[in-house]
Amino acid sequence: MDAIAISLTLLLIVVLSGFVGRSLIRVPLPLVQIAFGAIAGLAPQLEIDLNPEVFFLLLVPPLLFIDGWRIPTDELVRDRWNILHMALGLVVATVVLVGAFIAWLVPGFPLGAALALAAALAPTDPIAVTSIARRVPIPRRVMNLLEAESLLNDATGLICLRFAVAFLLTGSFSALSASATFFWVAGAGLGVGFVITFAIVKAKTWIAARIGEDPGSQIVVSLLIPFVAYLLAEAVSASGLFAAVAAGVTMARAEATGAALGATRIQRSAVWDSVQFVANGIVFVLLGEQLPLILTKAQSTVADTGHHSLWWPLMLIVAIYAVMFALRLVWVWVSVIVSRRGAQRDTAREWRLIAATALAGSRGAITFAGILTLPVALSDGAPFVQRDLVILIAMGVIVLSLITAAIGLPLLLSSAAGLPPQDRSQERAARTAAATAALSEIARISALHIAPDTEADAYGAAASLVSKLYLQRLEALGRQTEGEATARPDTRVLREVQLAAVRAERKSVFLMRRQKSIGAITARRLVRELDLLEAHYEI
Repeated sequence: MDAIAISLTLLLIVVLSGFVGRSLIRVPLPLVQIAFGAIAGLAPQLEIDLNPEVFFLLLVPPLLFIDGWRIPTDELVRDRWNILHMALGLVVATVVLVGAFIAWLVPGFPLGAALALAAALAPTDPIAVTSIARRVPIPRRVMNLLEAESLLNDATGLICLRFAVAFLLTGSFSALSASATFFWVAGAGLGVGFVITFAIVKAKTWIAARIGEDPGSQIVVSLLIPFVAYLLAEAVSASGLFAAVAAGVTMARAEATGAALGATRIQRSAVWDSVQFVANGIVFVLLGEQLPLILTKAQSTVADTGHHSLWWPLMLIVAIYAVMFALRLVWVWVSVIVSRRGAQRDTAREWRLIAATALAGSRGAITFAGILTLPVALSDGAPFVQRDLVILIAMGVIVLSLITAAIGLPLLLSSAAGLPPQDRSQERAARTAAATAALSEIARISALHIAPDTEADAYGAAASLVSKLYLQRLEALGRQTEGEATARPDTRVLREVQLAAVRAERKSVFLMRRQKSIGAITARRLVRELDLLEAHYEI
């Protein structure tokens, strides 16, 4: 089967698995996609010879970019120490401790291979947790921590994987040199991602201000940004992964200026939702598709270790996952103890959240993408005989972590009892301020048309009607006000006043976001509502 037919088949499988996972069975979507991929992998016509470099380039940068774009940056800053503690400290601890455990557990297993496996397993995947979160009430702050941790530990884990592979190939390792290299590739990667994205955003804004904004070209440019940032960073020996993350975060900051048209934001969001769905889906479908082949190849490696049953690697998978979960549980517990030192604590609820945070650290797309980059031969030309076993263990841990999260999280968070209620006061305040800004804009428009003529009467009626709607909204938000419409206004004038009011609201929301009086999630929700309302009025 040629590349085009395989690509179309993969897309079809992603769509079908998405339909089944969302509509017919209550199982996390990644598990459904893995199952569909495994079934498809049994067909010899769909045997796919993966090129790890192409696979990695096409799928990883856009996934990191969109995660960085959509992460709430104010929450990222607020919880920065907890996030760094999890995304850097836990990754390094996982590589060292779990890597040493794997080397001890499997006699004859090269230490470099054990460290590479641990590094590939270190990053967590929030997509699987998000699919579970639709059915259980994961607190917003915990979800933010999981998403931000995954955003950074993806890049950290994959850089550690590079070091582990270098150690596997050369047999030498310098902690000082590795640390210096890490800070260089990470810092330079972040810098490249920021500079490239900032320059592209400025150029787009300058062009749009002079010749107008075309949503289609804006969307295409946003699709190219992660690949440009990744490739340029790699060209200067920096981390393309951190560059993709930085590009996404920079795009999120640029959004706060409100420079793009509402129509562009609506279309771009839909396109990126599709890109994220397809990219993640293809990763999990390919994982399932490769599973039968890897099982077959791993049998010979298992036999070389003196075992003749696949129950042995299954026990390895369970043992490795158990150690990783225990390490994560202790790490989260210590992080909570340090961050809440001296504060009043609710022990029962706290332990539920600690256990849920530890269990939610399931592995997924980045682990699979990373493990496929392992070399097939060592530096002396000898084949890397444990490669298939390493990939099999990584796949097994991914599946096991998804299953335990799917079972355990609903049990831990089966009801909202004992969990803090979501605070909506910031959103109410933002809606009140936006509605007040809209009323001011309506009053300004009405004041521009005060001459006693037909058009003035139309603007007065439109202003009165639209003002009444906003006053009713303010009353519902807690401010007692009154307003009456005097007459049914002209449709064209009414639409003009409505659009002006919506744009004034949105301008107020962007201003509050830049002043940090509201959070990124609240601002994003309000801007999306206003963009859709604007699109409705423009029809």
